[in-house]
Amino acid sequence: MANVSIKFNGKEFLLSCEDGQEEHLEELLIQINQKFNNLKNDLGNLGENKLLLITAVKVMDEYYETKKKVDQKKDELKNLTNKFKELKSLIYEYRDKKELEIDQLNENHFKLKEEIEKNKENYEKLIDEATDEISSFVEKANLENLS
Repeated sequence: MANVSIKFNGKEFLLSCEDGQEEHLEELLIQINQKFNNLKNDLGNLGENKLLLITAVKVMDEYYETKKKVDQKKDELKNLTNKFKELKSLIYEYRDKKELEIDQLNENHFKLKEEIEKNKENYEKLIDEATDEISSFVEKANLENLS
């Protein structure tokens, strides 16, 4: 345990604290002393006990206001976290839906490509057949003209 000598309201006090906490204790006591002296200047000398009580009430009031704000921020953070999770879920759902659509489009594209190839083959076959028929017709016509 470490000992810290402080001055409060013109009096010396020796307080103990955990080793390494001396500076923190001094900072706290500076804040309390400042609040005490501000109240003493604002309200006059009501007596040390009453000023200490009012100082303690003000410190507790600040503590509860801060705690209330922290709790409010925790609730806001929780709400944001829930909204983030919901948004993340929607994003994944949207991604999955789009991946299915892409797969379907790829499948349709493949089928269309196959159909085009098949139609191309049929078209070439029809052209070859038409060419053969025209050639046959021309040959027959030429033979008939020659005879």
